[in-house]
Amino acid sequence: MKTTTPRVPATASRPPLLTRPLLLRFVSMVGASVSFFLLLSVVPRYATASGAGLATGALMLSTVLGELAAPRLVARYGYRVALIAGLTLLGAPALVLTASDGMAWIVTVCLVRGLGFALTLVAGGALTASLIPAERRGEGLALVGLVSGVPSLIALPLGVWLAGHAGYGPVAVAAGVAALAAIVAVPGLPDREPTSGKPVGVLAGLRTGGLMRPGAVFATTALAAGIVVTFLPLAVPAAYGTVVAVALFVQPAASTAARLAAGRYGDRHGPARLVVPGLVLSAGGLLITAVTGSPVAVLTGVAVFGTGFGIAQNATLALMYARVPASGYGTVTALWNIAYDGGMGVGAAGFGVLAGVTGYPSAFAVTAALMLVALIPAYRDARADRGSGTTPTGVVAG
Repeated sequence: MKTTTPRVPATASRPPLLTRPLLLRFVSMVGASVSFFLLLSVVPRYATASGAGLATGALMLSTVLGELAAPRLVARYGYRVALIAGLTLLGAPALVLTASDGMAWIVTVCLVRGLGFALTLVAGGALTASLIPAERRGEGLALVGLVSGVPSLIALPLGVWLAGHAGYGPVAVAAGVAALAAIVAVPGLPDREPTSGKPVGVLAGLRTGGLMRPGAVFATTALAAGIVVTFLPLAVPAAYGTVVAVALFVQPAASTAARLAAGRYGDRHGPARLVVPGLVLSAGGLLITAVTGSPVAVLTGVAVFGTGFGIAQNATLALMYARVPASGYGTVTALWNIAYDGGMGVGAAGFGVLAGVTGYPSAFAVTAALMLVALIPAYRDARADRGSGTTPTGVVAG
């Protein structure tokens, strides 16, 4: 039976957001984020140019494969066991990364760490969703994005800096300790949320239109994010190097601000109505960025794109969580992260081929136009919502 999710009037008292379990969850979240991003750019350098792509490819491949398997593990063993396993697999191999500089060893470490990171994403994401009151889900997810995002912004450049000044060994040890130390907070977290809902598998999620439509829209915006991060430094003339540095700060800053605003708006009016604006702003920002010879256009474009991307991040995830029972939170987390990782990877790979034929400005413009194809699943989803007149709390194949 379908039920409606009550809309809480702005004047009504709302449940607290920052509870003790959520604060403890932030500890494991920060530990995993710092551990992952400290080594994200350091390991390719340690592997040297000939093995850099293989190392990163192994890490991301095992992450995606782990995300596919993680919901079943979470359903069987609970949040705490899965989260402890993920933090251990993420941290322990980092401690021994520099035991060898052979590619087989480096790839093995990356494969194991990718599986660990996948477990922290899926188990941690599902647990986090269960700790956020439904009435404040959008706002809570925005706060979670901020807590996990800031450490990544700091750890990514810090890892490279530390490797250059202290060597690879200390950075690897720091990454390992960050993940393993976070385990101390896990026993204070709830293990399972009481629910009568049947666990939702990844394959069932892939067959569910109510999850795949917003997932497809988000993957499209993530595709553009992969392009901006990878190719903007190459597309903008070398004389505007400072502009690129500023642009790569403006984009995530705009995304973070937009996620916070979208969360508050979505809690009051529903996240579904934000999906199309997020997509359109993302495509529009990429189109403006196509004028790569103009610093004003580049900065304006990444700001608009970042705003749209932040809106899409919050709206699609909140919408997908609203469409499953608590037993399906792990599946939603896995599908959303696969859309994120896969979209960024496909975007970077495909854009490189396109730009080789058309040049960067035309490739940005063509990609922006192609992104609008995702309006089809977005409008279908909006029509399905209007047809039901409800916000489903159980998975509905539509």
